[in-house]
Amino acid sequence: MLSSRILTTVEAHAEGEPGRVITGGLPNITGASVFEKMQNMQALHDDIRLLMLREPRGNPGLCCNALVPPCDPDADMGFIIMEQTEYPPMSGSNTICVVTVLLETGILPMSEPLTNLTLEAPAGLIKVRATCLNGKVTAVEFRNVPAFAMHLDAIIDVPSIGPIKVDIAWGGMFFVLADADAIGLSLDPDNGSEITRVSEALLHATKEQLPVVHPENPNITGPTLTNLWARPTDPKTDGRGAITISTGPFDPDHPNEASGILDRSPCGTGTCAKMAVLHARGILKLGQTYVNAGPLGTTFSGRIIEETFVGPYPGIVPSLAGQGWICGHSNYTLDPSDPFPKGYTVGDMW
Repeated sequence: MLSSRILTTVEAHAEGEPGRVITGGLPNITGASVFEKMQNMQALHDDIRLLMLREPRGNPGLCCNALVPPCDPDADMGFIIMEQTEYPPMSGSNTICVVTVLLETGILPMSEPLTNLTLEAPAGLIKVRATCLNGKVTAVEFRNVPAFAMHLDAIIDVPSIGPIKVDIAWGGMFFVLADADAIGLSLDPDNGSEITRVSEALLHATKEQLPVVHPENPNITGPTLTNLWARPTDPKTDGRGAITISTGPFDPDHPNEASGILDRSPCGTGTCAKMAVLHARGILKLGQTYVNAGPLGTTFSGRIIEETFVGPYPGIVPSLAGQGWICGHSNYTLDPSDPFPKGYTVGDMW
């Protein structure tokens, strides 16, 4: 068997959201920080992201993570997050997958009942506390980067839909948030096609009409995801969310053909962004917990542990907790004669 590339991975998911972790076979990724390493990978090694996430080795709902040496001396490991159309600075579900893989495979030592470690994400240092029992990570809680609301109650004119009232907030990624009930949109997972259609149209209208830049890193722009929310249906939860991840370019002339897929988990950064909006409105207070349900009914639990500022914006330091599971170990190869070295997308799925 001829192979021009062999990548070793561990397959995992966090509350339903798949997050593949590359543990071997990467080229040298350079940079003075993991953010710079992310930029280096995007500029010079984006073929790895495409190889891993597109068919035949990937699928529209898959995320991927590359383990890299940290640059900050306080960090135990660095990781670069890869999604279908971007390199997110931070991701809650991917953080949970990475921690689960690092500890359960022995890449980093596990201590029971608690393991404390620090990861360097492109967004910064992430303090992690993992609950462990009999070699299994049973819960991952981490201190996220500060979250903040940048715009509240902005009106976005969405072609073919009309005006929609939105918030724009950062929770490790930039989200445009809207009340699904006000739009008249059911967040039932069986309604996924309509959710993603509306979400993609809303996202790209917001990008045009109200683009945002992170006040502390001008290289981070947005919004890049849509976060539709609704009232809870389970009394043990505080809310529901449906986050759409773009899987391809948006054509404004054909908005009904927009390609996106629902995040299977409650979305960690999306939960933190929602918490920042609730705090900005005086609804969620310091020390309060917010339990967010995703399309599958699984939950992430967030809590406001500090109040802070991000540039001129009042914000919060949230923690987030959930669980991950390893579901496979793989070696992916690339035959030099393979006609699809960067994978492919087909309109029936993508």
